Amino acid sequence: MLSAVEDAGYTTPTPIQEGAIPPALARRDILGIAQTGTGKTASFVLPMLTKLEKGRARARMPRTLILEPTRELAAQVEENFVNYGKYHKLNIALLIGGVSFEEQDRKLERGADVLIATPGRLLDHHERGKLLLTGVEIFVIDEADRMLDMGFIPDIERIAKLIPFTRQTLFFSATMPAEIQKLADRFLQNPEEVKVAPPSTTAKTVVQRLIAVPSKDYEKRESLRNLIRTQTELKNAIIFCNRKRDVSDLFRSLERHEFSVGALHGDMDQRARMAMLQNFRDGKIQLLVASDVAARGLDIPDVSHVINFDVPIHAEDYVHRIGRTGRAGKSGASFTLVTRREAKFVQAIETLIGQEIAWQDGEPAAVDETDEEKPKTRSRRTARARQGKKETGDAAAPSPDKRAEKPPAKTATNDNSNKRGRRGRDYDDTPTPIGFGDEIPAFMMIGAKH
Repeated sequence: MLSAVEDAGYTTPTPIQEGAIPPALARRDILGIAQTGTGKTASFVLPMLTKLEKGRARARMPRTLILEPTRELAAQVEENFVNYGKYHKLNIALLIGGVSFEEQDRKLERGADVLIATPGRLLDHHERGKLLLTGVEIFVIDEADRMLDMGFIPDIERIAKLIPFTRQTLFFSATMPAEIQKLADRFLQNPEEVKVAPPSTTAKTVVQRLIAVPSKDYEKRESLRNLIRTQTELKNAIIFCNRKRDVSDLFRSLERHEFSVGALHGDMDQRARMAMLQNFRDGKIQLLVASDVAARGLDIPDVSHVINFDVPIHAEDYVHRIGRTGRAGKSGASFTLVTRREAKFVQAIETLIGQEIAWQDGEPAAVDETDEEKPKTRSRRTARARQGKKETGDAAAPSPDKRAEKPPAKTATNDNSNKRGRRGRDYDDTPTPIGFGDEIPAFMMIGAKH
């Protein structure tokens, strides 16, 4: 194992590894908290490999179990086992969604020394009678706060009941709020706490900046494009959105403006997700627009920038997002685009990380937000039109003759014709219409019969 570590180019353990590996070898339960990018994965992979040097796995009965919140992170842990365990003769099984059950069943039949899985697919195999967990000696929950905070609590409780009580349990995460730690205590027996940095702190190697932007979508996308073009040191970047739909919209927008860009979110096919990540790692694409599926634990070397297109709603996600850059002591930069309505999320982030984040081009108060009033005025005008009223006050219902008349056709100006020509192509140079806009259908102008 030491030869494999040396082959990987490592000579000195990181603080979390130095603190966690000795008690892990002594079969102590561990609660490890450290900043993202500090080598938490090796903190449980290396002692597990040492433990697995003796013994042999039996069919359908894995010797160790590692739970991960996402498929990508599970696949990444598998790569670590392959690299560090290349001089061991170990069978490694990866149980994640998006892959056929048959191939996974064959690996379980051969006997798995190491089982890496997401909770849902693991329980699917157990319910089908293809997996027994009574032989698990070491149980690892990686990204513990995320696992317990994403609705995995019932699944983890079910899995824990299937594993022998005498197991060794290891928790590792970058953040561990007090309410989540109470849940973690239910799975740990007299744990050794290894904290090499205050919980929910960010790496000092990452320069953090806030940028005030307008609320309109097309103006916000324009601000993002200007930011990308003005960053002379930008080698590559991960751009985070809060919603999967926004990931797709922003990806198409950047692609139309001829940026080298890819997309990653939870609704994509697993093979497409892995291929997109590999293309980003290999430098085939410069920008990766992603949801929080890429925020946790993914080790992508040399990411120069992280850009939050949306301010994360949960403050803990900010720590994980910007942790994709500035890893292993390297320098990085993170920019967060902030509208006035997102300022409250920024305050929560600053409270969590215990520091203020500098503004680059003025605070949101300087941003013109008059556009927020326009939808209200337009919606009132539309409502009055539906009731057959004029904007100056109540009016009688139109006469039958007037009802039959069609409003005169509008002469299309060059600007309007261009807008109609662009419709359906999702150009982001024009504002998003609200309701029917200024073109109310004729039937909406007919007054109600009494």
